[in-house]
Amino acid sequence: MDAIIDAFNKSQSDITVKNVKLEWGEYYTKLVTGVSAGKGPDIGISHVSKLPELIKQGVVSEIDDVAKAANLNWGDYNQNILNATISGGKHYAVPLDTHPFIMYYNKKLLQDAGALGADGKPKIEPGADGFVKFLSGIKDKLPKGVSPMALSNNGDDPYRLWWAAYSQLGGNDIISDDGKSTAMDMDKAVKAANFVKSLYYDSKVIKPNDPDFYKSFQSGQAAVMMTGVWATGTWEATKDFDFGAMPIPNLFGNTKTWGDSHTIILPVTKDNDAKKRQAALAFAKFATENGQIWAKAGHIPASTKVVDSAEFKNMKYRSDYVSVAKDVVFPKQSDKTWPKNDILKKYLDEIWLNKTPAEDALKKIDNEVKSLLAK
Repeated sequence: MDAIIDAFNKSQSDITVKNVKLEWGEYYTKLVTGVSAGKGPDIGISHVSKLPELIKQGVVSEIDDVAKAANLNWGDYNQNILNATISGGKHYAVPLDTHPFIMYYNKKLLQDAGALGADGKPKIEPGADGFVKFLSGIKDKLPKGVSPMALSNNGDDPYRLWWAAYSQLGGNDIISDDGKSTAMDMDKAVKAANFVKSLYYDSKVIKPNDPDFYKSFQSGQAAVMMTGVWATGTWEATKDFDFGAMPIPNLFGNTKTWGDSHTIILPVTKDNDAKKRQAALAFAKFATENGQIWAKAGHIPASTKVVDSAEFKNMKYRSDYVSVAKDVVFPKQSDKTWPKNDILKKYLDEIWLNKTPAEDALKKIDNEVKSLLAK
């Protein structure tokens, strides 16, 4: 982002953008507080999953009028990503990227285990059984102490794998269309949860209680891992690390997956100065049109022109998973998305830690989300 801002400021002399960095955990609190006090920034960032909450709180303004003045063409953006930024038929953000859940693999380990095809990609048969067969098949062929797969036992990443499996099964969003009740497809939710759990306890292809699964993969102690595309830059900076990246496998008939998106927003300001709003959108347009810089972090640019550019296509790894942008299943727009996700992770963790059967944990989730939506 520093590089994008620097390039923008040098590209013209009328507008200056200043970057204020905040701790990730404090950002939204300070944004809401600043806007409420009439001291908010002229431009900001929001995850698309957080956007409905910010809209309801009156933190974010709709941008259709100023986007037109800034000559922003909505047709230049990936429509799956763009649609997640539209509420009530109005645009509330300019999408910068999507950062989905994908799979990484250690090429040397898979090559030595005979599990890498001539195309340099893992030889995985379609379906959940095919994926488990692949991992189980390399288990005894890997060096001692090396796990077929690295994944944490709690928190975000097993939740993301569950969401991907649930979405591939055709599960409904957890929140109903009217936002007043739950709509979880319980049978599919249980099936997805038991699949993830089986990787820990049945096929035992994941190292149990791994304190740092990123480090396990990075140090060659795991053959594959799943996480967000933001890890690409980390692996690239790791000396002598020969890795590959790909969409998560077709587990249940397709390759749908979890993902979120960074978007550029215009917070509500005391005077809503028209010139500053147009200047902010001019920067947003520049940032998305130069998405190849942002893609260095691993993210998939939202701009279709950037994705189609030679510069982006020549970037290693990104082209191997750029197609995932169309397969991201964003959560239904709701101002309760983040607290709902906290509930999901709290009880899904009980499944991964083998404390609660999937059926019981998911019933707890359904009941708590119902209570949340009733508030």
